[in-house]
Amino acid sequence: MRKSYRVKSEKDFQTVFEKGESMANRAFVLYTLPKEGQKHFRVGISVGKKVGHTAVARNRLKRYIRAVLTEIKPTIKPDLDFLVIARPYARDFNMEQTKKNLEHVMNLAHILTIKMTETEEK
Repeated sequence: MRKSYRVKSEKDFQTVFEKGESMANRAFVLYTLPKEGQKHFRVGISVGKKVGHTAVARNRLKRYIRAVLTEIKPTIKPDLDFLVIARPYARDFNMEQTKKNLEHVMNLAHILTIKMTETEEK
């Protein structure tokens, strides 16, 4: 995921967090904020110490999240900023579980232009 696809500054994070709408499942919380006229979406990823006490565990989950977002990039609406916040339930997820749960919460938040289902994945 290139830097232009990331919500980088603390100010931008706080804007999405305070003004955006939230949607959650057991593993992830998603905050979304529409941004008109944007070429592509921007995402911020947060994995706190409650999720994993070691940096290795937190970074692994962040890599999984970025990989899933890169894989489904064409189906994500371009005119929004969103934050993905991991919950402790996602601590021991592998790539497949991360993808399934992230797509689920993104469907709930209506971020995807095409609704992803398990039959489309197979």
